[in-house]
Amino acid sequence: MSSKPLHRRRGFQILGVVVLAIVALVLLFDWNWFKGPIARQVSAMTGRSFSIDGDLHVKLGRITKIRADGLRFGNADWADDVEMATLDRLQLDIALRPLLRGDIELPHVHLQRPRVRLERNAEDQANWQLDLPAPASDEPSAPPRIGLLTIDDGELRVHEPSLQTELNLAIHSGERGADGTPPPLIAKGTGRYRAQPFSLQAKIDSPLTLQQENPQFHLELVAAAGATRARVEGALQSPLQLRDFDLDFALSGNDLADLYPLLGIALPPTPPYALRGRAGRDGAAWHYRDFSGHVGDSDLAGRVSVDITGERPKLVATLHSKQLDLDDLAGFIGAPPSTGADETASAEQRRMAAAQQARNRVLPDEPYDLSKLRAMDADVHLRVAALNAPGWPLDSMDARLKLDDGLLHLDPLSVGVAGGSLRTTLTLDARQDPIAVEVDARARSLDLPKLVPGAAVMKDAVGRIGGSASLRTRGNSVAQMLGQADGDIGLAMGAGRISALLVELAGLDIAEGLRYLIGRDRNIALRCAYADFGVAGGVMQTRAFALDTSDTVLHGEGKIDLGQETLALRLIPQPKDMSPVSLRTPLKIGGTFKSPKIRPEAGPLVLRAAAATGLFLIAPPAAVLALIETGPGRNVDCRSPS
Repeated sequence: MSSKPLHRRRGFQILGVVVLAIVALVLLFDWNWFKGPIARQVSAMTGRSFSIDGDLHVKLGRITKIRADGLRFGNADWADDVEMATLDRLQLDIALRPLLRGDIELPHVHLQRPRVRLERNAEDQANWQLDLPAPASDEPSAPPRIGLLTIDDGELRVHEPSLQTELNLAIHSGERGADGTPPPLIAKGTGRYRAQPFSLQAKIDSPLTLQQENPQFHLELVAAAGATRARVEGALQSPLQLRDFDLDFALSGNDLADLYPLLGIALPPTPPYALRGRAGRDGAAWHYRDFSGHVGDSDLAGRVSVDITGERPKLVATLHSKQLDLDDLAGFIGAPPSTGADETASAEQRRMAAAQQARNRVLPDEPYDLSKLRAMDADVHLRVAALNAPGWPLDSMDARLKLDDGLLHLDPLSVGVAGGSLRTTLTLDARQDPIAVEVDARARSLDLPKLVPGAAVMKDAVGRIGGSASLRTRGNSVAQMLGQADGDIGLAMGAGRISALLVELAGLDIAEGLRYLIGRDRNIALRCAYADFGVAGGVMQTRAFALDTSDTVLHGEGKIDLGQETLALRLIPQPKDMSPVSLRTPLKIGGTFKSPKIRPEAGPLVLRAAAATGLFLIAPPAAVLALIETGPGRNVDCRSPS
């Protein structure tokens, strides 16, 4: 026998033994030996504790499968919980051939029961911020390429005490798309966000979508914080940076003021609202474009942007309404909206309205929140085509509000009134406490009959009224501001015509009044009318007050206390004609704003009644002589109400 076949046989035997040894090593090798080195390497890289408490198993092949059980990753040293993340099981599929080229391809990554806790402390430190070593090379390494990511029974907890936020979200993978797209992530949870009860339901694309060259990261999200609800649907172009996106965004709630603790946007109190538009972001500016919907019983549309790059957020808005209910703006002055059967209001606003109704006062005393007025800047323009204000002769409105570092300017506030206009400029300086206020108002060409719509005695009246008001004051509520105001208020009207019945009844001219009541009312010439008040310490004192007609001159005197909300006025008629039956006597207007009282002045009326009674006892037919008005009234100087 030759030695060559013998050597070959021995070579095959040795190779076989080696192969059998390798197979035996692979089959019998305890991969758990690598748990310690792996844990030490991860801890050294992250500065956090890391352990694999369960088994580590590897199944070699063209697609090598790795399974690790009981993974634990430590938390920041300042955190209460010892662990930031745990994972019951991690399964990885690794393609060996690309690995030989230095590329990491993971055909499938499966996470079973991951538990992750994200938190931030009072010093704004986040537990997900790791002190990783600098890369050995300046060239960034390519990230692993994952073919499929699935999650079973995941949980994400978010804890931010400084923001009063605590969320618990359950997360799992959905079904893979029919076109082979990665399965989306489904999230659902509850908790508290900015101290408000919070709930969330979301469906978002798999993070693997970000591996695409031009990713379209789709999401569907429904969230509620307290009574505020939001629905978002659309695609993000750059989800990691949250910029340059445009999403369908629906927002509803009981009060737009509730957005302040949630988003830091300071808005006035409103009735319940529902809006829908497009939400987006360009750089540092967030936008809400082409939105429409309703606030209370008013329609509202327009666009809003918020820029967060400055010292304070700045809100810029262009708004318009086809028909706006005036009471829906009540929140601007600290009052609740109307709460009638056909009015829209939240339960809290109905409670506030009931409390307001139970008060003996009319002026709103709810203080403005100075911190909100100082929290942001704003430039808001509102146009209203038609104002709905039953009982008030209001037509339209155009207003622009600017807020800069606590200094608010409302200029203009132009309102269509009774066929004319009322233009007001208002300044609130909330940099001071109490707020410093300046108001200037000008009324032009108000049509007399339109000022009192529905009054039959005024429907044929003729005349135009103008006026002005200039006030300076301080206060943190409307009631405080008016109760401490100083300035001037005046109204004036030129020639016109007015109901004779109205004038006669104002002077208690029984004979003339009955004639117009039984017969037909007629208009009489109105030469002029004016009212001039000086305001000091919240008290309006008459400086001049007169209404001059061809029949009667009606003078007025007295005061209106805006702080106490009381009336103390006296109207003195001076007839220019004779009347056979007259109880003409000064009228007193007293009481409060909420319960005004109008009655004849007792003294003059008692004297007339006594004279009539005495004459009746002497000669009954002569009793009417005491009621004859001889008409001593004279024309007033309509050129100078002084």
